[in-house]
Amino acid sequence: MPAERAPALRTRLLAAVLGPLLAAAILIGVVGATLIADVVRRTNDRVLGGALGAIAETVQVERGEVTLDLPAAAFGMLENTERDNVYYRVAVGNDLLTGYADLPSPDPATLAVDVPRYRFARYRDQQIRIAEVRRSLPRIDQPVIVQIAETLDNRGALTRRLMLALLIGECVLVGAAALLLRPALGWSLRPLARLRGAVEARDERARPDFSPLDTGPLPSELRPLSGAFDRLLAQLDTATVGVRRFTADASHQMRTPLSVLKVQVALARRGSDAQRIEALDEIADAIVRLERLVTQLLALARAEEAGVSAPLEAVNLREVAAAVITRHFSQAIEAGIDLTLEGDAQVVPMVPGHRTLIFEILANLIDNAIRYNRPGGTVTVTITVEPSGTSVTIADDGPGIAAAHRDTAFDRFVRFGDINGPEGSGLGLAIVRSAAARLDATVGFGDAGVGTTVILRFPQPLTSPDDTA
Repeated sequence: MPAERAPALRTRLLAAVLGPLLAAAILIGVVGATLIADVVRRTNDRVLGGALGAIAETVQVERGEVTLDLPAAAFGMLENTERDNVYYRVAVGNDLLTGYADLPSPDPATLAVDVPRYRFARYRDQQIRIAEVRRSLPRIDQPVIVQIAETLDNRGALTRRLMLALLIGECVLVGAAALLLRPALGWSLRPLARLRGAVEARDERARPDFSPLDTGPLPSELRPLSGAFDRLLAQLDTATVGVRRFTADASHQMRTPLSVLKVQVALARRGSDAQRIEALDEIADAIVRLERLVTQLLALARAEEAGVSAPLEAVNLREVAAAVITRHFSQAIEAGIDLTLEGDAQVVPMVPGHRTLIFEILANLIDNAIRYNRPGGTVTVTITVEPSGTSVTIADDGPGIAAAHRDTAFDRFVRFGDINGPEGSGLGLAIVRSAAARLDATVGFGDAGVGTTVILRFPQPLTSPDDTA
């Protein structure tokens, strides 16, 4: 199934910018149209109100009669290029004084004296705007109503011109923004292109390069991405170094048992029956040593593996120690070693860690204590819970390790003692140190007058005094 293709980042950014810009343009258009209609109405109403005032001022009372002198200037104010029709009406009560009798008349009771009012109406199949005012004249009982009206052609034309200008302005603005956005986006995305170029440049090199990327200054949005990539490179570098070291260690340490196997196979082919039996025994011993070596190499690789570890969990240290001791009972009996577990049985020593790694640590320490002990010696595993942390101590009464050698005892393939002593690969303590580091624990030698004492400390005690082991 083909992978779904996502739009280009430049296209997404362009759409993300132009989308809100178009929405803003539409909103501005709606608000602008409302404002234009209001401005056109107010402007024309002001002119219409001026004409109304000019006519209303000429309404006088002479000899008890209402007289009117229509000024030409009042109608000249309403002249425009659209040649709108102008209508007027002056009435005293219900009696028409002059003008268009059928012009829609208002209810005088709804009009305030000398306060103009404006309204839209329908007259002669046309929409008109009427300005009207009520006047109260001395010695005249009836109200005088003055009205003047005009059609809306000029208003509509002015509104359309302003709306067209607004539309053209918005189109020019959005078009210019669209034209300028592409080069602006190209400039903005240049650091991303530089980051991509730094990554692609690694493909042209003969051997893998896991050094941090050289991208120059990056914007704050890209620095986390570059940092995450550098951390990934560091993890890959650590993993690659681990694989190379494992390969080198394996090839170096497996050379001797493989050479022994090769010699013994040759002797078995050419020798007598007794020699064949002896050769087969040597082959079996070499296979056991080779199996132990491979097991320890794999354990060391697991202990040193890079990456994000699983969250630490509460582990019962006494339960793990008891399981390790149970596994090594037969080894201790064959070596004549007394193997014991000590500690306060009323306190459950819970420590943060991983059961598998803690088991591996204790298994290697107890195995070393048994293998490098004296005949008839003892190995004591002691668990101590204190406010500062929980520790487990593995003490034997064997020949011990000289103080001058303790600094290098945890290095890989380091062995001390007689050449005819117990066989080993020199990886046990290296496994212990790597596994302890992954658990945020510490491991070191304790002071002992006889033998060797190794102390494994966990920083945070998680005890449950109500439980028993």
